[in-house]
Amino acid sequence: MTPDDRPLPQVEVELDIPFHDVDMMQVAWHGHYVRYLEIARCKLFDAIDYNYLQMSDSGFAWPVIDLRLRYAAPALFAQRIRIEARLAEWENRLKVNYTVRDAATGQRLTRASTVQVAVGLEDQEMRLASPPVLIERLLAWQEANT
Repeated sequence: MTPDDRPLPQVEVELDIPFHDVDMMQVAWHGHYVRYLEIARCKLFDAIDYNYLQMSDSGFAWPVIDLRLRYAAPALFAQRIRIEARLAEWENRLKVNYTVRDAATGQRLTRASTVQVAVGLEDQEMRLASPPVLIERLLAWQEANT
C-alpha cells in the first residue's frame, strides 16, 4: 500500500475569538483567519511528527506559496470556532484544506486552503518533489493510524 492509498491526517483545533481580533461591529477581521489557519496547520504537522522546527532541522523550509479563503459567515467576538485542517496533497507540495465552523452549531463560516513547497535551506532552491523525510513521516503516521 502506498501513501496515497491510505488516509491522510486531519486535526481539529478550537479557539475563542478574542476581543483584540474584532472590529467595532464585533466581527473578526478577515486577516486574522490566516493566524487561525496557522494554529491548525501547526497541530497537523505535530500530528505527523514533522513540525516547523523539525522541517528546519531536516534542511528544508516550507513557505506558503498560495493561500485561498472563502468567507461564508462572520466569526464574532467570544464565539468558539473549530478549525479542521486536512492534508490533501503531499507528493510535490503540501496542500492543506481547512473548514472553519461554529463549534456549537457546526455552521460553516469559512473554507480555505494553503499550498507549501519544500525549499532547501542550503541552496534556497525549491524542490519539485517532497523530500524523503516528509514521506517517511507520513508513512509512519499512516502505519500508526490504519
